[in-house]
Amino acid sequence: MAATGRIVAELGRPETPDETAARKAESSRIYRSSQTTRNLIAALLATLAVVAVIVLTGPRGTMDTTAAIDVSAVAHDAASAYGRTVVVPHVPADWRVNSAGITGDQQPTFTVVYATGADSGFLRVAQGFDADAAWDARLLRGAGADGTVTIDGIDWTRYAIADPDRNGNITYAIGTDAGPDRILVYGATDAKTAATAAAGLADQIRTLRKEHR
Repeated sequence: MAATGRIVAELGRPETPDETAARKAESSRIYRSSQTTRNLIAALLATLAVVAVIVLTGPRGTMDTTAAIDVSAVAHDAASAYGRTVVVPHVPADWRVNSAGITGDQQPTFTVVYATGADSGFLRVAQGFDADAAWDARLLRGAGADGTVTIDGIDWTRYAIADPDRNGNITYAIGTDAGPDRILVYGATDAKTAATAAAGLADQIRTLRKEHR
């Protein structure tokens, strides 16, 4: 007796070979679809687990990758190496030190570069060892004197910066004697900011002048 096909309740009769093949194909498609969905969910859960581990074990706060420069320590080393007093300006706490150290070969100069605020300005405080006023002009690319300004009892020569673009973006500069040395305060800055640094040097400049009278 020949075997009959699977009786389907909806049809009320055995399946034809084509209907059987179609039913099996649809079952395979549904199975594959469910497996894909499970795999996607599993991958999503694994990703969330990794993120959770990073969040829970990662450092808190913002990391500052730039080590702070101790200007006093650098100045102390320079003073020991050159056998002289090196000045360190007292400046606002929010000024960031970009660099500090000795520059120049023929004319050793202790230079500190500050970022002075949100306007991206910078200011240099430079001490030229055994320098004269001609040293100021060299650093300022020939800028000439433009009167004087008195800050905390110290007279400073003010320099005229005719073309900041050709002068390393320097917009303001003042210089004065400090014993055998010259002090120059200059940069992409204004008179008020430069005066803040100059006032922070006043006592040290007076001391150097007294020591070398």
